[in-house]
Amino acid sequence: MKKGLGFIDVFCIASGAMISSGIFVLPGLAFAQSGPAMIIAYLIAGLLALIGVLSVIELATAMPKAGGDYYFLTRSLGPLIGTVSGLLSWFALSLKTAFAIFGLAEVIYLLSGERVPLFATAVPVTVLFALLNIRGAEAAAKFEVVLVLVLFLLMGGYLVAGMPNLEASHFTPFVKEGGGFSGILSTAGFVFVSFGGLLKTATIAEEVRNPRRNIPSGFIAATLAITLLYALLLFVTVGVLPAEELSGSYTPIADTARMLVGPVGYGAITVAAVLAFVTTANAGIMSASRYPLALGRDNLLPPFFAKVNKRGEPMVAIIMTSTIILLSLLLDIEKLVKAASAVVISAYVLSAAAVLVMRHSKLTNYRPTFRVPWCPWLPLFGIISFTLLIVDMGMAAIEVSLGFVVFGLLIYFFYGRKRTDMEYALLHIVESLTNKELTADSLEKELYDVLQKRDEVVHDEFDEILKSAEALDLGPGADQNELLRVVSETLEKDLDHSAEEIRRRFVEREQQGSCVLTPFVAIPHIIVDGEGLFNITLIRSREGIPFEGDLSVKAFFVIAGSRDMRNMHLKALAAIAHIVQHPEFEKRWARAKNEAQLKDILLLSERVRM
Repeated sequence: MKKGLGFIDVFCIASGAMISSGIFVLPGLAFAQSGPAMIIAYLIAGLLALIGVLSVIELATAMPKAGGDYYFLTRSLGPLIGTVSGLLSWFALSLKTAFAIFGLAEVIYLLSGERVPLFATAVPVTVLFALLNIRGAEAAAKFEVVLVLVLFLLMGGYLVAGMPNLEASHFTPFVKEGGGFSGILSTAGFVFVSFGGLLKTATIAEEVRNPRRNIPSGFIAATLAITLLYALLLFVTVGVLPAEELSGSYTPIADTARMLVGPVGYGAITVAAVLAFVTTANAGIMSASRYPLALGRDNLLPPFFAKVNKRGEPMVAIIMTSTIILLSLLLDIEKLVKAASAVVISAYVLSAAAVLVMRHSKLTNYRPTFRVPWCPWLPLFGIISFTLLIVDMGMAAIEVSLGFVVFGLLIYFFYGRKRTDMEYALLHIVESLTNKELTADSLEKELYDVLQKRDEVVHDEFDEILKSAEALDLGPGADQNELLRVVSETLEKDLDHSAEEIRRRFVEREQQGSCVLTPFVAIPHIIVDGEGLFNITLIRSREGIPFEGDLSVKAFFVIAGSRDMRNMHLKALAAIAHIVQHPEFEKRWARAKNEAQLKDILLLSERVRM
């Protein structure tokens, strides 16, 4: 898909997807549950969202593909979990988008003074943004940027007007009687849907320019900015609006603005609310539609879900997503919120589990540019915390989640299972524990293609030589004599020299100066007679081959070339010297499963190519 989204686009799509009903509708319902302590509940939800999104960021930088967490989970935990999670996330983001449209209908009711049928608002809005997204993600994203910037400006005005008018008595009692910390935690789970936009943004990772930088910075900046904004908005709202008016209100921010500035403030916040709901509806359709697209690509849903139009946009998936959004509006509002929150939280649980699996699978081509800190403890903390949130939300949320899980299982067993033989990281872990051959390196090859596109690697002359180079593993107990024997016999096939002559030249070259570059790496190289001859052979010794000074070298880059290839010889030496300086090189070289993966390490290296 076209890479047209930068940092501002990522930040605004994530922010716009979060700022909507979660702040313009939910505070009244949350206040009724826990009183002014709902501010703490929002902060807890924001902190947990940040912990959860760190796992999403790691996976997204390693695998920036359409489908977001669905793609990560199928490649880590397998197609069964991936199908269930993909459908869960699709429905969750559709439910969140439906919640935004419900909020928009409430605003229209306030403006008109008459209760407009919900579907009279929902249908034209949904159709409008479906058409905008079918036109192209870039157009939808630029529209999102403008809306979000205006929204931040209006929210800033709300804070400026509200801060001087706070009533300290409104914060007493801070925790609703009978609530306590468990009540705050339950409210945090209830309002977690407010941060569901973070999950949305991962689905458009394939369309982000320079995902190595823009995904982490965009995700983290949006999470911190929105958490802080929510806390400040709620602080002002609680401090200005009397408890009896705030409790249960569907328009708490607008009601506060009316008290502060009168009709002008009310009108401004109403405009902000409309923008917020519009941004969520737009981002929601854009992001949610990438799930059926990815499922269709993997044949876990019928292939027509993966069809794209001439602009590269998933038209069928967008239409199906819009339909689900409209059907979701038939649910009761509290059930809608709880269902969306529970499913979003479940996705974060699975994403944290996926990070743990990918880390322990030791896949050579799993190369995230952002890593979750304090792993495995932080992901494990996230899994436990998210699970407790779901439990505290009550059986209604659990039942809805289980219903979606059962639906996903039925789809997989009756459709997807017959049509996929996908390899996934969990199989690599089982393979290492059982010593049974369960994988065929198809996942490594897929990750290789993903990384090449992510880093926009354009292979140079050195890479082209590497593609046809021999890569060999020496057996246990190999020494320098065995190394020379293998090298000489291998090069004899490609060079017009006998194995004995090649061996003699390597010995002479070693006498002139050691070929050892680092305690881990050696570059034996010789000049041979002839013209147009150049050869690189990669050799690994897992145990290491002893050299002088107690060195035990494990990586050998053997170079042999004729004098007229001197420039290529120097380029190869420079490229290898740069590659082996990477802090992850030794670890990757040691855990590469076979010779092909040894070559992948070099072909995907981060170096200047000429």
